[in-house]
Amino acid sequence: MDSKLWKIGFFTGLTSFVLLILGIRTILGTELTFKNYLAFGVFSLTVGIIAAVMLFYNMKIAYRVFMVALVLAFAEFFRSFLMNTDGFGDVIGVLSLYMITSFGFGVAIIVQFIVIAIRKMKRKES
Repeated sequence: MDSKLWKIGFFTGLTSFVLLILGIRTILGTELTFKNYLAFGVFSLTVGIIAAVMLFYNMKIAYRVFMVALVLAFAEFFRSFLMNTDGFGDVIGVLSLYMITSFGFGVAIIVQFIVIAIRKMKRKES
């Protein structure tokens, strides 16, 4: 695998891990346990691997859509922590992070395959 792809995947995963810790521990003030770090690590590793695999298979459109969804997911994650003071902001924030990221991954794959199908149809016509 290209070292550039590995670095992008590692940076994406590490950034996700740091943002999760920053949100939960610093903003919410929650004491984190080993299981929390393990769950954050698994999520971040998954996100990093997805990003690297998309670039490895030359799915640049899917990568961009997925990264936009990830940024929006973290924005909603932090927004819900800061704005929802009714006691459910933490749960809503984490769930929205997971749901928006998953939805973004699905949309990214669908968009990429639509683009691939359109390109194949154009080549067939030529």
